Amino acid sequence: MKTIKILSLALASSTLFLSCKKEVKLLSKIKKTPKNELVIVDTTIIEEKTKKNSDYLYVTSFSGLSLRAYANLQSEKLAVMPYGTKVKVVFLEKKPTMKVGNIVGGMNEVEYNHKKGFAFNGYLSKYFPPEKKISAKRYSEELKFEHSAVKYSKSKSGTVSNPIITEKLIIPDAEWHEAFYMAQQLFKFPKEFEFPSLKGKEKEIKLEKKFKKDSWISELQINRKENRFTKIEYHYKNKGLSKVVSIYKESGQLVISKTEEVK
Repeated sequence: MKTIKILSLALASSTLFLSCKKEVKLLSKIKKTPKNELVIVDTTIIEEKTKKNSDYLYVTSFSGLSLRAYANLQSEKLAVMPYGTKVKVVFLEKKPTMKVGNIVGGMNEVEYNHKKGFAFNGYLSKYFPPEKKISAKRYSEELKFEHSAVKYSKSKSGTVSNPIITEKLIIPDAEWHEAFYMAQQLFKFPKEFEFPSLKGKEKEIKLEKKFKKDSWISELQINRKENRFTKIEYHYKNKGLSKVVSIYKESGQLVISKTEEVK
């Protein structure tokens, strides 16, 4: 009796194994048939492909950024990608291979408007740049959807007739040049001031060339130590207003702040 049960169990297991084996063969055939909708897919390949194709960067150059045929600045220009454009990254060049202005970087392979080419990554950022006339508070709220560690604060001091308002924006992992262009757009200091060089005097002052008649001060102050920035500040002052826009590091994170005093 026991022998019959064992034989029956073995027969059932054998039938189940053959059935599974046939099913695997059948699915394998379905995979090879392009007309069929059912396919066997390795999910790890999908995940890897998704990660590779989910990287996007934004154009931060005010005048737009050239898309070139090859990974050098002298190759054919395929298009100009406008400020704020979101581009898909095909290959990320992490090694600095060139210098444009005072920004060091390399040429990323990107896709824009169904075209593949190369663009200087010194003007490509994971942080989308601020639109014209957007407030720092609104910009921080929009950034938080993609970068939750971004922080904004606003404080007020002084008197009713002489208020002092300070806004502070913390941008984790940002580069100095990224913060510089954000500050320039958000807090409106002259675009004639270009991103400064790391090398230079410990304290350097650049005056605005197109100086306004009602302005007493309009200058960029650069503070360095051992060829590293410690602080970059824009100072503006006239009869009724004093404004300081600062870029500096706090606890390893870049901070953009504006202090405005109405007199």
